[in-house]
Amino acid sequence: MTGALLRSLELFWALSKREVASRFKGSYGGLSWYVIQNLLLLTLYSFVFGTLFKSRWSSGDHIQGNFTIALFIGLIVFNTFAECITRAPTLILANANYVKKVVFPLEVLPAVTLATALFNAVIAFLVLIVVAFILKAPLHWEGLWIPVIMAPLVLFTLGAAWFLAALGTYIRDINQMVTLLISAFMFLSPLFYQITALPKAVQTWVMFNPLTIPMQESRGALMFGETPDFGLLSIYLGVAILAAVSGYSFFQKARGGFADVL
Repeated sequence: MTGALLRSLELFWALSKREVASRFKGSYGGLSWYVIQNLLLLTLYSFVFGTLFKSRWSSGDHIQGNFTIALFIGLIVFNTFAECITRAPTLILANANYVKKVVFPLEVLPAVTLATALFNAVIAFLVLIVVAFILKAPLHWEGLWIPVIMAPLVLFTLGAAWFLAALGTYIRDINQMVTLLISAFMFLSPLFYQITALPKAVQTWVMFNPLTIPMQESRGALMFGETPDFGLLSIYLGVAILAAVSGYSFFQKARGGFADVL
């Protein structure tokens, strides 16, 4: 799997840059819309939750953080996952011309989609840092661990994207099912609420959501200066590697019939 992706690295970068640039191609703002969208979104949440509701996000008994910052961190994690997963079932259908080319590495397409989502996440984090400074919301250097915290989610998402891209080529209903599933992932993750507010039995199930650990650990590191739980992240990484390998294997086995169903 790794060898195949490394051989396609140059193509991957070329397609990723084209995908990022084409997102707002022809618009006056161009790539600046990545910043504008995240800035407007964060401003809206800051006004609603920070000014109107004066909400706070707690850690421990006495530490409180800005609810807007906590919510936006969760949204960055969620959007990275959701953007890639929702597009995955139609990736091959939308790029049918590549299927006819025997030498084209189709497995690169889900990786390009993920790269685009990660680019937007980086921009969003930069906007978050600037706005946190303006709002005087303290951020901590432990936030530098966020790439490590996000790594298992990235691998898990890539594996799921490979699986859904292959399955969605054969079963067109997968696209509608994934749309509903993403909504479930959103509300069954600690995006709008703290997991400690849930009953103990429910907390256990919410922890199985692939978004929960990245949200919790990213907030803890950036907002409260907490060291990530590397034991928990190691377990998640093991699951994510298994998901990535399984998703890639399924994609490679299924790709042989893509041309027949398109």
